[in-house]
Amino acid sequence: MSNSAFPPISVVFDHPDFIIIDKPPGVSVQNEASSSGILPMVCTQHAFDKLWLVHRLDKVTSGLLILAKHAQAASQLGKLFEAREIEKYYLALGSAKPKKKQGTVTGAMKKIRDGKWAFNQNGSAVAVSQFFSKSVSAGIRLFLLKPLTGKTHQLRVMLKSLGSPILGDELYKAQAQDRTYLHAYCLRFTYQGQLVQLVCPPTEGALFTNEECQTAQQEYAEPWLKSWPTPKTSPVRQKTEDT
Repeated sequence: MSNSAFPPISVVFDHPDFIIIDKPPGVSVQNEASSSGILPMVCTQHAFDKLWLVHRLDKVTSGLLILAKHAQAASQLGKLFEAREIEKYYLALGSAKPKKKQGTVTGAMKKIRDGKWAFNQNGSAVAVSQFFSKSVSAGIRLFLLKPLTGKTHQLRVMLKSLGSPILGDELYKAQAQDRTYLHAYCLRFTYQGQLVQLVCPPTEGALFTNEECQTAQQEYAEPWLKSWPTPKTSPVRQKTEDT
């Protein structure tokens, strides 16, 4: 798919050292056989000579993505991720009531087949995630997710393990929808003494944008103020893999 097939990509925060964009769903952050990744698209649309990828989101995931303007900023932001000093919050929709309404999920992950991951006692990638959830309407549940690690597909695997796979996530056997309902909703961190605190509600997907879901999202308007539990043990160092 050509770059022109995608809608304009919004810059929601512009710092001298980096930008934060609202990535549309269906756009890969890295080059694929049939299309280029998001960097040349953003550079073309917003007249940047070059940008650096600091972390990644799955192709199906929308929302906040940090892109550095130079290598030094990319290194510094990368160190913040590694030190777990960048808080990330996501919104997701599921169709089933989970095994528990809120809490912390820790599991060792292992790649299984067809690009999928699963919790497995022989897995080596330890993923730690926290969540709250609430009913939106009959058959629709809103999740506020906080990954404490950055393992590939960890939020998708967590919700699958709770019995409520993310709507539209057909890789994990969820109901088909107009998109995969996972959105990188909030970033919060301090960069060179400046607090960066962004909330970016989802704007794509009929279920995300209907009145009932938008009303439910209001409870999560400041996700960092929720009573998040303190992990019993410190999670492993955070990577910047796809979520």
